Amino acid sequence: MEFKLPEVGEGIYEVEFVKWCIKLGEIVNYDQPLCEVMTDKATVEISATFQGKVEQLHVQEGDQVKVGQVILGFELSIVSNEIQEQPFEKIEADASSILVEESSKFVFPRPALAAPSVRKLAWEAGIDLAQVQGTGPQGRVLKEDLLKVITPHQAAFFEEKQPVLKREPLRGLRKAISEKMRLSKDRVAHFTYVEGADATRLVELKNQAKLIAAEHGIKLTYLPFIMKFMVAALKEYPILNSSLDEEKGELIYHNEYNIGLSVQIEEGLTVPIIKKVDQKSILQIAKEIEEKVQQARHKKLALEDLQGGTITLTNIGSIGGLFATPIVHYPEVAILGLSRIFRNPVVRVINGKERVVIRDWTYLSLSSDHRVIDGAIGAQFMKLFIKYFENPSLLLLNVI
Repeated sequence: MEFKLPEVGEGIYEVEFVKWCIKLGEIVNYDQPLCEVMTDKATVEISATFQGKVEQLHVQEGDQVKVGQVILGFELSIVSNEIQEQPFEKIEADASSILVEESSKFVFPRPALAAPSVRKLAWEAGIDLAQVQGTGPQGRVLKEDLLKVITPHQAAFFEEKQPVLKREPLRGLRKAISEKMRLSKDRVAHFTYVEGADATRLVELKNQAKLIAAEHGIKLTYLPFIMKFMVAALKEYPILNSSLDEEKGELIYHNEYNIGLSVQIEEGLTVPIIKKVDQKSILQIAKEIEEKVQQARHKKLALEDLQGGTITLTNIGSIGGLFATPIVHYPEVAILGLSRIFRNPVVRVINGKERVVIRDWTYLSLSSDHRVIDGAIGAQFMKLFIKYFENPSLLLLNVI
């Protein structure tokens, strides 16, 4: 019988195959993970809707697979209630003996997992991959593993065979990011507005609130405050909380404030959505951000965690730099960039005289789609946002 790739999300018709979670000859149960696939938004786990023995695997890592395409062949099996009630170890043993009795086929050992380049090196150096202990994912043999078992003669051979250039396929999340960025640059008429801001009062407030958050087991950063400031300014300038439907020629004004947060993980950049920010407290937002970041790093984000954003926030300051020009997350029309906060000499009028004082300072970047947002509107939004940024106590006067 055949198992076809099911639908993995609205409007998704093709995915990239990431890996198998089962192997040939394995007995698969209902809801057991079969494989992982990558959409343009997240890694999705596909589970079994059958119970049986895996006979064929039709796709491999890196393949582009369409919804409805056959990815696996299996032999349907029915396990009796008597077997199901036995301990796990006995079930596995009995299932194996049943297969041996009912089938005349031989089950060959699974070949060693290794990239084509590693296989080529092993073959040319005369190394049996089956005898090498792999340290990569799922026991995959890496080039470093070969170096641990080579003889002096083979080591010299390896040095001669080392390639000058490294080439690897563009796949997974990196491929999805590439396609998304290309779409944004092709479709959006970008412009970026940068403004400096005094973060002294925000730093003081965050440091005070950090102690309260810690009592609740929550890690507090500047991001929940920034999101609240964004909502306050967006209510006055709702066009920045819109998206453009090019096919219908319509501008969609969103009635929710769902802020995407750019998160850097090992595989690249992903953007989980913090939804209904206007209806949540600072501590609620902080807790949700912490959860979403951990889920992103452990590849546990669901599709709904990545859909429905109305505007995006990117924290470039966690790495450094003065400011950046973020790329709009199409079809959204704006993205706000938060830079690092640093100590800076600033001229202030004190008792009628200009004096140089040291303040916590930062630069904020707003990138927008010029087809929708005029430069003046973007600047006015930023001025209002910075008013809240520099005077965070104003949040108490607004229901945001």
